[in-house]
Amino acid sequence: MSDHRDTGLTFDPKFDAAGLVTAVVTDRTTGALLMVAHMNADAIEATRKSGEATFFSRSRGRLWKKGETSGHVMQVAEMRIDCDQDALWLIVDPAGPACHTGATSCFYRRIGADGLEPVV
Repeated sequence: MSDHRDTGLTFDPKFDAAGLVTAVVTDRTTGALLMVAHMNADAIEATRKSGEATFFSRSRGRLWKKGETSGHVMQVAEMRIDCDQDALWLIVDPAGPACHTGATSCFYRRIGADGLEPVV
C-alpha cells in the first residue's frame, strides 16, 4: 500500500469528480443509521468548526446545515473517514427526526417482494 491515504494519519479526503464525498450519519446513542448525504471541502470545514452537521445539497447546489429550517440540528460527536478516505461517517446527537418526512431515519422502508414496506 503506497497511498498515504490508506495508512497515514493525514486527513486528505478523496473527493469525486464533483468535489464530494459520501457521508453516512448514525445516532450516537442508538447506533441507528439516520441518513446518507454528501459533503464537499467547505461542508467538512463548516462541520468541524461548528460541531453541527453541514452537508452539500446537490439539489440546492449549496451548503446545507441539517436543521437550518426544521431546528433538527445534528451535533457531531465524532467524524471518521474510511480506509481510502472517500467516505465519511458522522456519529451524531440528533435534535429531532433526520428525515424531511418527519421519520426518525431516512431509511424507514424496506424493499419487499411486492414493493416497499414500512419499517416500524
